[in-house]
Amino acid sequence: MLELTTPVQYVKGIGPKLAEILATKGIATVGDLLNYLPFRYEDRLNPRGIAELRAGEMATVIAEVRNSGLFRTRRMPIFQLTVGQGPSRLKCLWFNATYMQDKFKAGELIALYGKVEQDKSGELQIIQPQFEMLGDAGAENADDKAAASLEVGRIVPIYESAGQGRVTARWFRRVIRKALEDLTPDLAETIPAAVRGRLALPSPREALWKVHWPEAGESFEDLQSSRTPAHIRLIFEELFFLELGLELKRRQQKAETGIIFRLDERVRQAIKKILPFHPTAAQKKVLKEIADDMQKPYPMRRLLQGDVGSGKTIVSFQAAIIAIENGYQVALMAPTEILAQQHYFSARRILENAGYRIVLLTGSLEADRKREIRRHIAQGNAQLVIGTHALLEEKVEFAKPGLVIVDEQHRFGVLQRLKLMKKSGDEGSRAALGQTGEGARPHTGLAEPDVLVMTATPIPRTLALTLYGDLDISVLDELPPGRTPIITRKVSDERSSEVWDFVRKQVQKGHQAYVVYPVIAESEETELKAAIKMYRELSGKIFADLKVGLLHGRLDADLKDQVMRMFQKGELQILVATTVIEVGVDVPNATLMVIEHAERFGLAQLHQLRGRIGRGAAKSFCILMTGGKVTEEGERRLDAMVRTNDGFQIAELDLELRGPGEFFGTRQAGMPNFSVANLIRDRQLLGLAKREAAAVMAGPNSEITQVEISRALVALRTRWQRTYGLVEVA
Repeated sequence: MLELTTPVQYVKGIGPKLAEILATKGIATVGDLLNYLPFRYEDRLNPRGIAELRAGEMATVIAEVRNSGLFRTRRMPIFQLTVGQGPSRLKCLWFNATYMQDKFKAGELIALYGKVEQDKSGELQIIQPQFEMLGDAGAENADDKAAASLEVGRIVPIYESAGQGRVTARWFRRVIRKALEDLTPDLAETIPAAVRGRLALPSPREALWKVHWPEAGESFEDLQSSRTPAHIRLIFEELFFLELGLELKRRQQKAETGIIFRLDERVRQAIKKILPFHPTAAQKKVLKEIADDMQKPYPMRRLLQGDVGSGKTIVSFQAAIIAIENGYQVALMAPTEILAQQHYFSARRILENAGYRIVLLTGSLEADRKREIRRHIAQGNAQLVIGTHALLEEKVEFAKPGLVIVDEQHRFGVLQRLKLMKKSGDEGSRAALGQTGEGARPHTGLAEPDVLVMTATPIPRTLALTLYGDLDISVLDELPPGRTPIITRKVSDERSSEVWDFVRKQVQKGHQAYVVYPVIAESEETELKAAIKMYRELSGKIFADLKVGLLHGRLDADLKDQVMRMFQKGELQILVATTVIEVGVDVPNATLMVIEHAERFGLAQLHQLRGRIGRGAAKSFCILMTGGKVTEEGERRLDAMVRTNDGFQIAELDLELRGPGEFFGTRQAGMPNFSVANLIRDRQLLGLAKREAAAVMAGPNSEITQVEISRALVALRTRWQRTYGLVEVA
């Protein structure tokens, strides 16, 4: 009998070599194999007859191969396959498919799936159909007939193939069927009975069978949308254990020793003294949430989420004052030197007059200067330490760390955040943030510093609850007074002369402008205008009488800094740049941004770029220029930008268009590696799983027993460590 933890190589028909191929798909155990779900299903219970087909419909056709061949056009080679059912014929076409020449033999049975269309002569055809060979139409062999019973006369699961050769959808059907047949009947039930009853969840064994081999009466629509009871069971189970782990992590954090910061009248007056403007209602609310956390006996773990320009920085400085006024040091880590420098200059402008000591530590500083700054940090002379990844170096030792602020979290990744968070707390990790080492003052207790994570990337609540599930969430959803909405327009680059005229008028009014390109040098993508080439054209011809600068990622750090400072001081009127300006460059006088080839940028990226303007009181404009044909998805992105300035609306659409992995860059962001769940499709189930997990972790009651809780936690440890890898479960 097979167990879910049995290595996959022991399933009949696999073995060590094929197990290596499966490992590339993340399939190492029988459980992984059985959670490798079909990405769609074909109704081969009632396949369509060729004579019944109508143009415009999606159809599954099982037919006999008649003939095939390759013919060439002036543009490309086209492979044509003709299949038949009695006198009826159907043509199938694949473009640029010379590799298909030897795939088909006359007389073989083939299953085809695709959209039926009509050619110029009125004959029906399917272009680029998905297909699967079912063997010889006249086969009499008993084994072949048994295999064929998995392919026709039923709803058939379709799997993504893996590797090359044998590991096809058809192969998966056979080995998964065999694994199910040999699976132990005693699968442990890990979801408490009360939860299963409330949601009418089938048993794990029944769910696995029915998700791979649906019964004849199953709703085909529910199968395709992953909404059968079997799918819901497996999806909910995965999300439930994710949320159970996060709930456990939250409870573990609340059991840790934190710093109880005092918030007396002296601290309140210190906060008021540094405010450059009257705070918004949202800023007051968020600061109260942070201050309340900092007064608790366990470490704060909070995400501060706010759209560009919502005032996250000033709120983080207010939190820093609470820590500093209590005698502790604050570390603020930013992902780039430009952003770290901007925070440093802002901090000096806002905090230095009040007597706070601020230092900047980045990788590009000279060795002697670095050494001197590290000494100030270790001796406790530096109260606010701003830096890049350089703060993570073991040589950096803090005397009395109280608060860690991480800006633009998604650019660091979970492990780096944890490393900075763990720069205090136990003997091994305390050495990293400074309770040991020459010049360091002893730090009383083992209290961990509070952590405030900031992001200007609006994250849909669904994702935030998962990605930052171990953090409490505060949202700044209000812009400071005086900010005017940015007017966004979409134009074709055929109207570039009008756009450049508009740029000139804005500059003549005393404002500054960005012109953004997707690539640096023309050789990267020859059909795209490149920043360097266009800088030459704009500075040498179109705006020869104006001061034009160039900024891109290949410039060395000093030159980048010099160009950015010149733009900030108004010494440059137009800045030609790549997406290096996406994060953190604050120039209130910049009121215009032209983004060339805007269709090539992601939606969240466009929104981040646009956030560089509109930071003053003057009316601001963003012009999205497009070159060539724009895809349907590209049009949706650009239309969303024109329609709204609301980053959260944009984030929801971006998530919908790109999916959660693409939205963040899955592995960097630390997204769990889901087997069956999909955070876009399964949002409601995620919310349900979160509520049920919290109820389970609340402890035994009339519905949930201690035995069930223990069983769930054992299952959590087994799957959490290997599958999710987001937090450690003790």
